[in-house]
Amino acid sequence: MEKHFYSLNDYLQNTFGTKVYKLSIDLGLTCPNRDGSLDTRGCIFCLAGSSHFAACEGSISERIERAKALVGKKTKAKRFIAYFQSYTNTYAPVSLLEGIFTEAILRDDIVALSIATRPDCLPDDVLDLLGRLNQIKPVWVELGLQTANEQTAEYIRRCYKNHVYVHAVRELKKRGITVITHIILGLPNETREDMLSSAELAVSSGTDGIKLQLLHVLEGTDLCGDYNKGSFSVLSLDEYMDILFDCIEHLPENIVIHRITGDAPKAHLVAPTWSADKKTVLNTINREMKLRGVKQGRKARRL
Repeated sequence: MEKHFYSLNDYLQNTFGTKVYKLSIDLGLTCPNRDGSLDTRGCIFCLAGSSHFAACEGSISERIERAKALVGKKTKAKRFIAYFQSYTNTYAPVSLLEGIFTEAILRDDIVALSIATRPDCLPDDVLDLLGRLNQIKPVWVELGLQTANEQTAEYIRRCYKNHVYVHAVRELKKRGITVITHIILGLPNETREDMLSSAELAVSSGTDGIKLQLLHVLEGTDLCGDYNKGSFSVLSLDEYMDILFDCIEHLPENIVIHRITGDAPKAHLVAPTWSADKKTVLNTINREMKLRGVKQGRKARRL
């Protein structure tokens, strides 16, 4: 039987009726896993880096204009999503966040906000702010679940329990906010069942979208230290294809699939080295889609 999945491109076209492109905006914020509130080391896979001061200079509108100039050669899009991606983008006083997000959402060329954060960094006043903004234009919140396996979560220093994620999704959905859940495939010593359970937790909690991300081992991370000791192995391309399509086939038709692979900075990538060849990875995914009878289309995935 023919299978379809609901891609981000299809969703954007269906929702906005035109080409839409994400603009990455750096707020220069930190994370409770780094400032000492929970830890100082960050998640085990996270590459520490100093803030890019140039990227954080000027007003939000000025940063948006710089981002538009950077992507001008890649797209002819005239409408954009302001994507607050780096670190924890609700980890600041609500008075500061309100000015930032309001400036972005009121621009005519911005059709939505996409805000990456942690489930434990959504106090009521921030949730209420996001709810008010969502009355103006769509607000998406991306939550880094990564895994539903509590032992793995402790190992990667996620520093919150699954119930915190479930509560955050419930509170966001009460305010009509779109939720996107980030899941990493290939975390150390996880089984196929563990990875499918992560997707199942996200779905049962009410997520609207999923990002499926291959685990990258980056130079300078604590994860790299464990990898160099031989504590775990990374997925091969074939293994990744198998678990990726297992996850896709288990997702309900209304779930938007925002990502099926992901990039890593090549200068810091240690493993898996095959992931650096993006063309081969995408070609393999497309070939697997044909072999497995999975088709992309404007309609939601049907099984």
